Amino acid sequence: MAENATYDVVLLVEQTLSDEDARQVTDLHAELRDEGEQVGYHVLMPVEDAAARVEAALGSLAAGEALASPALVMNEVDLAKVRQECLDRSKQALEATLTRLRAAGATVDGEVVHEHPIDALGSSVEKYDGREVIILTRPHVVAEFFHVDWTSRARRKLGVPVLHLLEHETLDEQAGGGEGVTGV
Repeated sequence: MAENATYDVVLLVEQTLSDEDARQVTDLHAELRDEGEQVGYHVLMPVEDAAARVEAALGSLAAGEALASPALVMNEVDLAKVRQECLDRSKQALEATLTRLRAAGATVDGEVVHEHPIDALGSSVEKYDGREVIILTRPHVVAEFFHVDWTSRARRKLGVPVLHLLEHETLDEQAGGGEGVTGV
C-alpha cells in the first residue's frame, strides 16, 4: 500500500451513534490531531438481516397463531419488501452517524455493508491502510463470553489494535464492568 498521510480508523457500528458516542470516538484521537496528524474515520454499518428479522417476528407471534397456520404466515411475508426496509433503515442510521461524527469534528465517510461484518472490516482495514479499529455495539454478553462477538473475531483476524465500546454508554459507565460488559 502507498504511504498514507492520514491516521485512518475503521469503525464498525451496530446502530446509530449518539452525540456522546461520536464525541467519545473523536476524543480518543484528540492528541493525534493536536500533534498535527490528520485522522480519518471510515464507518461500516451492516445491513440488518431481513430473513432473521422475519424469523424473529414470526417467533414473537403467539404460539397458537404460529402453530395454526405457519405456511399462511410465511406466504404473507414479502421478503423483498422487508429487505428494502432493512436497507433503508441502515442507510438512515449511517447518515445520522456520519452527521454526528462530523458535528464532533471528524473527517468521515461510510458505507452500508451487505457482507459479514468482520469480512467487511478486514477489507476496509486493507483498503484504507487502517491503523486501528473501533467496534461499537450494544452489549452481547453471551457472544462476548464465548468470544464469538465481532470484537473477538476482529482481534483474531486483523493485525491492528481493536477497541470495543458500547454504544450509548459513556467511557466511565463502561469502565466499571470490564471491556464491553456492564451490568453483569
